[in-house]
Amino acid sequence: MCGRYYVDDETSREIRKILEQLDAKYENNNRKSGEIFPTDKAPILAAFHDAIEPELSAWGFPNYYNKGVIINARAETALDKKTFQESIFNRRCVIPSNGFYEWDSAKKKFLFKRKESDILYMAGIYNFYQEECRFVILTTQANESMAGIHNRMPVVLDGEDTEKWILDNNSTTRILYQNPPLLRRTK
Repeated sequence: MCGRYYVDDETSREIRKILEQLDAKYENNNRKSGEIFPTDKAPILAAFHDAIEPELSAWGFPNYYNKGVIINARAETALDKKTFQESIFNRRCVIPSNGFYEWDSAKKKFLFKRKESDILYMAGIYNFYQEECRFVILTTQANESMAGIHNRMPVVLDGEDTEKWILDNNSTTRILYQNPPLLRRTK
């Protein structure tokens, strides 16, 4: 599960460029940086107007059965769930971040980041609800990076898979089921 993540436009040139594009696109965009919580508006990358573009999107699909929002979808079952199925086929996105947070059983918070990069791309899907763009993060079985902390983690994309995830329908299943890269854990 991924319940919060981090976007820092100071340390990542790639994220700074994405945020500058959003600032140019939207005058008062209300985007958030720093720690991103469910329902916050944050940048995603998706295919709009036949090109991959940044878009401002709210984190979480409406949950019509309970209070709150749905923030994650299991990669292993998303294709079988009516809520996610159409988006998996037609509205895939990438969530740029510097890392994501997870808590252990003692409620101690850890930040997980890529070992070799200051940017971490997560696979997601989006949809429009009442004309508002909203996204969820896809999760998968945790690898040894998460040992002792949590049994789920986001589907983390390698740089070359970001474009394939968004545009290439033939790569969707492979990416959903690939082993995530090892991450470094910080407090």
